[in-house]
Amino acid sequence: VQLQASGGGLVQAGGSLRLSCAASGYTLAYDAIGWFRQAPGKGQEGVSYISSSGDNTYYADSVKGRFTISRYNAKNTVFLQMNNLKPEDTAVYYCATAPRARLEPGLGRLWANAREYDYWGQGTLVTVSS
Repeated sequence: VQLQASGGGLVQAGGSLRLSCAASGYTLAYDAIGWFRQAPGKGQEGVSYISSSGDNTYYADSVKGRFTISRYNAKNTVFLQMNNLKPEDTAVYYCATAPRARLEPGLGRLWANAREYDYWGQGTLVTVSS
């Protein structure tokens, strides 16, 4: 399984980026997807989650109202639209998959626990300048 996270870059505060998470050799449609990030010198943080159907989503408090997660199963891709970016959003962003049978029966309440996820992308760097 190969997950490819892309779309990162350098942006000024207040700007926007859209991250993509695509899979090759694997169908994402049956998995819940999480986005995580790790800032320099800090631990990993759950950013957002979407269920396999797209009906259930979660966001970290720090990004609510600014980030939107979505998925396009026909294209085997999940997106993270990031608006009104802040310098504290600077981090490497990772996408990860979890079988829907693991998280969805619990309505995804454990979504921010990285140990619930099986496959991880390589990460894409987001840098927000002030």
